[in-house]
Amino acid sequence: MTAVSSASKPDHHQPLFILAPPRSFTSLVSTMLGQHPRMYGFPELNLFMAETLDEFWRGAGHDGGRKSTFWPVMRHGLLRTVAQLYAGEQTVDGVALAYRWIRVRAQSSTGEVFQELLAKIDPLIAVEKSPGYLRRRLYLERLLEAAPRARFIHLLRHPRGQCESVLKARGGKLMLMMLNAIDMPGDMAVIEPQILWHDANALVMEFLNDLPQEQWLRVQGERILADPDTELTRICQWLGLPCGPRELAAMKAPEQSPYAHVGPINARLGNDINFLLEPRLRPAQFGDYDLAGPLPWRPDSQGLHPAVVELAQELGYS
Repeated sequence: MTAVSSASKPDHHQPLFILAPPRSFTSLVSTMLGQHPRMYGFPELNLFMAETLDEFWRGAGHDGGRKSTFWPVMRHGLLRTVAQLYAGEQTVDGVALAYRWIRVRAQSSTGEVFQELLAKIDPLIAVEKSPGYLRRRLYLERLLEAAPRARFIHLLRHPRGQCESVLKARGGKLMLMMLNAIDMPGDMAVIEPQILWHDANALVMEFLNDLPQEQWLRVQGERILADPDTELTRICQWLGLPCGPRELAAMKAPEQSPYAHVGPINARLGNDINFLLEPRLRPAQFGDYDLAGPLPWRPDSQGLHPAVVELAQELGYS
């Protein structure tokens, strides 16, 4: 198949990327938007964390260093996508076909592979979110090179809520350790999720500030869950998409996505396991998080770092 470059498509057909650190409602929001009749929600592809598909498959960079301890499962999203789009089913056999599909394209750049996936779902608009892209600015630059007119949603979550969610998530503490989100007050090492919240959001802001303002939108995830009709309508208007009762009903049924469940044994994930086990949109009630006060995960009763408070206030939290 000859991939159609996204550069040749009008702006309202450009892919949409959700940028946010883990546990910022990315799975739910990305899947909801992907259920719009004019859009297609991918699972986490993680493609742009590698230069070629061979590098993607091996999970190792040019220096031989591994990209992540979790890399074997970070390939599941691409496997499930290829199985769905090319085999028509996410089964053990469908994923086996996806293995072969990837091996045949070992020398292709990840940008070329992404364009091939866009051509496969055309005329639908791709929606993708891979929190791993925020580990290095290089990954975002690689993404932008492949889709220079892509659009971006900077998805936000209050730092207290995001940090508490990361600590509760399966594998969350290990992930924070692997990302060096560690504070050293005195002789004591503390796993500190607010480091990830701050650095990831600061990177997104730095990246988006270099783009035309019409190319990106900032959205608080709590507002989407509290008032989905209003916030989804706002996002659709920005994208230039219709958002009547039919579209809203589709987006509020994320469980209808072909990727909103645990996959076959050889590609089970591709998304947050907590979302895959409970993918429905449920009424949300959020506590009145405060930027002041001690943090429950800190043994020294310290509060949010001043840099975190300042950034959170800039992003609209108080």
